[in-house]
Amino acid sequence: MRTEYSPAYDGDPDPGEIVWTWVPFEENDGRGKDRPVLVVARERGGTLLAVQLSSKQHDGDRDWVPIGSGPWDRSGRASWVDVERVLRLHEDGMRREACALDRMRFNSVVHRLRERYGWS
Repeated sequence: MRTEYSPAYDGDPDPGEIVWTWVPFEENDGRGKDRPVLVVARERGGTLLAVQLSSKQHDGDRDWVPIGSGPWDRSGRASWVDVERVLRLHEDGMRREACALDRMRFNSVVHRLRERYGWS
């Protein structure tokens, strides 16, 4: 998998952007919730790879990368990105762009994904 940083403020989800979409619960029982995700790559078939954000504190857990706070959380809470669970999403399921994550924080997430999965 090849990651890239290419946010474009055009209303479409792009790698490097945090967008809101429906994310199924890990139990995979049909339930889920609307939440922010960080898009990390675009696949040839038009799907996107993304990792979910959480405002629940995950200090010291290597599967969660801290990214701080930003406009994706109206309460200004710090967030963590879950690199253990990569989501394959369709553009049509993305509801709105929240913002582009700065390159330094994006790179810290991608670095952990590359370590874990051997991506380029």
